[in-house]
Amino acid sequence: MNAIAAHLWQSTLFGVAAALLTLMFRASQARVRYWIWLTASLKFLLPFALLTSLGSPIHIRTPFSVPEISATSPAVSQTPGYFSRPALPYITAPRSASSRPTISIDLVIFGMWGCGVFSLALIRLRGWLRIRRVLRASLATNIPVPVEVRSSPCLSEPGVVGFIRPVLLLPQGITERLTPSEMNAILAHELCHVRHRDNLFAFVHMVPETIFWFHPLMWWIGARLLEERERACDEDVLNRGAEPDVYADAILSVCRLYVESPRFCACGVTSATLNRRLEIIMSNRVAKKLDRGRKILLAAAGAAAVVLPLLAGSLEVPRRSDQAAATPRPKFAVTSVKPTTYCCGSGGVGNGGSLNRGTTLKNLIGTAYVVQEFQISGGPGWIGSDRFDVEGKAEDPNADYGQLRLMLQSLLEDRFQLQLHREVKESPIYALVVGKGGPKIKLAADQTSPDVHGPSPIGSSRPNRGALRFGPGSIIGNAAQIPLLVRFLSQRLGRIVVDQTGLSGRFDFQLQWAPGIGENPLYPGGDPIPPGDPSLPSIFAAIQEQLGLKLESTRAPVEVLVIDHVEKPSAN
Repeated sequence: MNAIAAHLWQSTLFGVAAALLTLMFRASQARVRYWIWLTASLKFLLPFALLTSLGSPIHIRTPFSVPEISATSPAVSQTPGYFSRPALPYITAPRSASSRPTISIDLVIFGMWGCGVFSLALIRLRGWLRIRRVLRASLATNIPVPVEVRSSPCLSEPGVVGFIRPVLLLPQGITERLTPSEMNAILAHELCHVRHRDNLFAFVHMVPETIFWFHPLMWWIGARLLEERERACDEDVLNRGAEPDVYADAILSVCRLYVESPRFCACGVTSATLNRRLEIIMSNRVAKKLDRGRKILLAAAGAAAVVLPLLAGSLEVPRRSDQAAATPRPKFAVTSVKPTTYCCGSGGVGNGGSLNRGTTLKNLIGTAYVVQEFQISGGPGWIGSDRFDVEGKAEDPNADYGQLRLMLQSLLEDRFQLQLHREVKESPIYALVVGKGGPKIKLAADQTSPDVHGPSPIGSSRPNRGALRFGPGSIIGNAAQIPLLVRFLSQRLGRIVVDQTGLSGRFDFQLQWAPGIGENPLYPGGDPIPPGDPSLPSIFAAIQEQLGLKLESTRAPVEVLVIDHVEKPSAN
């Protein structure tokens, strides 16, 4: 909804700019003002963000434009089978439980918009069908003009229909009711519509007008288009030698004898502000042609409408955190990166340094920037398939997890020449909520003791305190917090999961399910997950039955990392 509101606001400003531009060209030809208004109409179909995104590839981004993780950021171990602490938020503005009704409001707004579009499209379809019936019932005439001319007893006024093969429809008997000079003036007016392809451009405007029916500016632009279209034809008729008084009398005669036709179906002769048109016709004002200065001004305005968004995209500088700008990123004292065929590694960091055996670059990026692998896009295929033994030793053996991740970012920049940036995209997510029967997980007996980091002792059936142990279709939590479960589910389902349970504290729980549809088939780093017990329920059903929680599908703005440049590591 925010993106739609921004687009409407930008299109409105563009329409205001078009109004100011038409004032500057009020003494010029009406066809010039007509094109300005038509451009303002089409702007509603062209989001500013689209042009901005087209300009983004022009910009050469600086390395590590992603906001840095501070030294106090919480850490997450990515050792296979073991999770130790919750990750940073993945979503820029997660919906809380109290904001869930907003989804219903969005659906109501969308439904109202859809009803409006359908109703307006139906009205215009009925008008088109009525014109088609009139055309079928019409009779051919022998009036010598460049387009087919037909007469109809049920037509309200002269008009041109169709934009591929236009046909001029005349009311039956009009040639007897108008003088030859008046008839010639009317024919000249209608042929002007044909030459300018006004029916085609009227249809082009009809598309954004139908989609954005709720915006008053669209209807105002439509009225201006109609007015300038008729004035442009008036100017053309007078420039071709028609007498102003004869032409004005012809228009008045049509108004006396006939009523106005549906203006969105056919280009007639009596549309727009009639009194003003007759005043201009009788004064026989000569519209000024565009001189060189006005042509340059108009071309500059059109170029600015395209170039400025492209320039904004090319000059986009991703924001960095204040800490990253103030302090240099720490680095490992010793680093080593070697290709390997070992296939069971991860991208975790340990106390005092990093030793990652058989890990992929994508997994390392996920660790360094605290994102899931499915939040990383771009880059060659080898970043998720080739494996490396990566070692980094910190000078300070007591460096915390936040500092080690900054060191890992530096390592990725130095050895892999990694450059990336962050984007926000509207994506499907899961919201973890409490089921109808209430939660079934139990609070841990000890709520105050600190977490125990590192892998569980050999032979232990439970993970360390504050951690999860998982395997194919099973997970055990020992005094674990809900955000840790949410992070595991995000990785397991390949989609962001947001905690909307409102549950706080530490919990002991066990979950068993049959790995299957809707799940990520790989462990972190790309290792395949062995099949579990097929007799067990799916992970969605197991969460509801065994934990008393529920996963609901929704959408939210999700941050993703986009790789701009990466290279295979140089030799040590």
